[in-house]
Amino acid sequence: MTTPQHKIGSGFGYRSTAEDVLRGIDLSGKLAIVTGGYSGLGLETTRALARAGAHVVVPARRPATAEEAVAGLAEVAELDLADLGSVRDFAERFLASGRRIDMMINNAGIMAAPLTRVGPGWEAQFATNHLGHYALVNRLWPAIAHEGARVVSVSSFGHRRSGIRWDDVHFEHGYDKWEAYGQAKTANVLFAVHLDALGRDSGVRAFSLHPGGILTPLQRFLPKEEMIANGWIDEAGNPANADFKTPEQGAATQVWAATSPQLAGVGGVYCEDCDIAEPAAEDGSSTGGVYAHATDPEQAARLWRLSAELTGVDAFA
Repeated sequence: MTTPQHKIGSGFGYRSTAEDVLRGIDLSGKLAIVTGGYSGLGLETTRALARAGAHVVVPARRPATAEEAVAGLAEVAELDLADLGSVRDFAERFLASGRRIDMMINNAGIMAAPLTRVGPGWEAQFATNHLGHYALVNRLWPAIAHEGARVVSVSSFGHRRSGIRWDDVHFEHGYDKWEAYGQAKTANVLFAVHLDALGRDSGVRAFSLHPGGILTPLQRFLPKEEMIANGWIDEAGNPANADFKTPEQGAATQVWAATSPQLAGVGGVYCEDCDIAEPAAEDGSSTGGVYAHATDPEQAARLWRLSAELTGVDAFA
């Protein structure tokens, strides 16, 4: 039975950092995979886990860039989440090493990208943020399936912008970059809901989360004018929103979800500010929390079936 979607009073909060939530936790002998772990929140996650003693593997679309960013901190391996062949190759290489995965953090992603097609014509945000991670976790399942392992799916407040567009997931008929991002972030939450249901008997628990508002390279596709209009930056390009988190604070919730003993026996929940989030009314009246369309078990199972059909991968079939 999953714990209800309600706060547990973790003692941490909006301004907690990854270092704060790891204080007193020894990750020696543990292995973590952090996709996109060489930039933005991923890099801060890699740093925090490595400082706590974990061996961190960073799959990277740009291995040379990653090697420079995480030098001395992590092991780098090539992976392009938008290419299922690359996902298969990475997984096969990792499984051949005989190691097991204690923390799988699906952190990599793209946001508000212009319409881009990858693979067999898939919309890039859904393909990269969701399908690539779906295939990666399923292919790595033999290394993940052991008592105490956790899979963390980095979603966003942006899940509120769209549920799954069951009749047109790849935007064949009209494209909106923010709706596409919202669909992908909803998929990240639904993925964790169903993976937790499937993996619980193996001792594996899954979580999703909103890291908070942070300026990182995730904004690479947004024109400066749009970010100024949103109140994110000023004319000089400096942060203009006092509510934004630092990258160290932004990485805290995914690190907490991956490691906190407070979540023992818990899974399938959406987290924010280093705690389980509350359900949110879908009229936009609440500033935090998770919409029901992202945590519906039936929609989660339906998305899993669609993902298996699209990728040809399902560790539980």
